[in-house]
Amino acid sequence: MLLHRIHLDSRCREARRDLSDPYQLHSTLCRAFSVPETKCPQGEFLWRLEPEADPTACPRVLVQSRTVPDWERIGAQGWLASADPSIDLKDRLKLDSLTAGKRFRFRLRANPCVTHDGKRLGLLRAEEQEAWLERKGKRHGFSLPRLAAFDLSESSEERIDVRISQEQMLRGNQHSGKGIRIFSVLYDGVLTVTDPDLFRDALQAGVGHGKVMGLGLLSVVPTA
Repeated sequence: MLLHRIHLDSRCREARRDLSDPYQLHSTLCRAFSVPETKCPQGEFLWRLEPEADPTACPRVLVQSRTVPDWERIGAQGWLASADPSIDLKDRLKLDSLTAGKRFRFRLRANPCVTHDGKRLGLLRAEEQEAWLERKGKRHGFSLPRLAAFDLSESSEERIDVRISQEQMLRGNQHSGKGIRIFSVLYDGVLTVTDPDLFRDALQAGVGHGKVMGLGLLSVVPTA
């Protein structure tokens, strides 16, 4: 797995279009991972538009891929302002020797939701969003620290210690003209690995739905 941090130049018309439409940004990124007139391999990369910009105010995009991208294939002059050196996550995170109990700081932009009558409905309450992430953790080999309940009148069940921000409805337009709407939130916190194999799979495949809209990338940094 390779991690790339790129910055887009918002003075470029194509970059402004992509920054306003995550589906279009995904389509543009696909060109860096496939030769012209071919379809980008499914699951080739995950990405996330970060809340932070670089020192020159260029929006930052984090891209995690299986192969090395060729940014020249983007083909839009001025679209890419800069690209940091790629990071080999397998080596940086020592994934081959990962053990249960390892702690990481993490960030995840995701679509906390439930399915009702065949439709995915976004979870709007903080407790529901926390519970969704905790369920995903059990499925993907990690656990989250808990906050003690100081108010004895509240439920005795403790809530997880995670920061939730940037609740928003993402909107995109497919090439067919059909619109996409998906609810998203940004999670930041600390996790503990409980099952190394499941956790490695989650890092590579992502967590939850909406990956073409820039959701699902679980990025981690060791706490020590």
